[in-house]
Amino acid sequence: MNRANEFQPDWVSAPGETIADLLEERNLPTGEFARRMGQTPAQAHDLLVGREPITNTMALKLQEVLGASAAFWINRESQYRKDVARLGGRVAAKIQSDWLSELPIKDMIKFGWISPASSSTEANERACLEFFNVPDVGAWRDIYCGTQIAAFRTTPSFNEHPGAVAAWLRKGEIEAMSINCKPWDPEKFKQTLPKIRALTWRKSPDVFLPKLTDYCAACGVAVVIVRAPTGCRASGATRFLSSSKALLLLSFRYLSDDHFWFTFFHEAGHLLLHGKDALFLEGADMAMDEQEEEANKFAVDTLVPPEHRTTMLGLPRDGRAILKFARSVGISPGIIVGQLQHSGRLQRNQFNALKRRFLWRTVD
Repeated sequence: MNRANEFQPDWVSAPGETIADLLEERNLPTGEFARRMGQTPAQAHDLLVGREPITNTMALKLQEVLGASAAFWINRESQYRKDVARLGGRVAAKIQSDWLSELPIKDMIKFGWISPASSSTEANERACLEFFNVPDVGAWRDIYCGTQIAAFRTTPSFNEHPGAVAAWLRKGEIEAMSINCKPWDPEKFKQTLPKIRALTWRKSPDVFLPKLTDYCAACGVAVVIVRAPTGCRASGATRFLSSSKALLLLSFRYLSDDHFWFTFFHEAGHLLLHGKDALFLEGADMAMDEQEEEANKFAVDTLVPPEHRTTMLGLPRDGRAILKFARSVGISPGIIVGQLQHSGRLQRNQFNALKRRFLWRTVD
């Protein structure tokens, strides 16, 4: 056979495209495919788009789940990698373009996270690589799409807009670098929470944020507030940047005091209850697992201690009664309104005037 006449396409087709076709033929949802493969939804997504190579073990699993032989999947993977190597620069350019399309470039420029670059793809890529402090797109995927945050990536917010969430997290890390913190001291942090709780009475972020930052820094926690870019629906996140420094990251997603303070104490609960190895992300569409429920309970019990909860739930639907009770327990009345709304004692539109609305300074 004359190999000079063999057809060599100027494009590549990842094995994931074949998998996607089979899933469509069989009306098999991606989530169910991931379950049968023993993968997270995020790992299955990486397989479908060609980021995850097909190993011998995975080929056997694909044979079991989809029916084509393991040899077929190994050959399919081998041909894909050969085509990628043959086309080289064209594939790299496509990977580069695909990556930039995942990032909220406009907001990153608008918020001052990166400098306005020329319209060239190369210039934008350099600016983003510098922002993330990675040498190339592959390194970015290893960090933000790898096992380091695999559990976090199963949330709907990350899977839909991974670049936006990653950019928000990275900006939080950058801001945390400039905050001088004492070494992480969980006992001191726990003892400081009543002082932080008292800040809920402060009306202006200009007044309470510096105190909040100082109180937490003295315990080894860098509190950072970063406006979420388009596509990032997170309200808060926590992770340990080192064994001695924690990041507690909040967004501009909610501007009322009840949401802000509940999110803060929820994140504080993660730091105190769930160790140093996990990354937690909060938002309205996040799955509620055991650790999230524990953090919720921690926030509720810290804001309204259990000995006061029965009294709170028995309050009459009267603004003056709510104000009096809030003063007696030492927290903002808006938080009491939020708790009563969440418990069903109040409708979502009742007594919202008692909540404080914050006006954050943002970049337009």
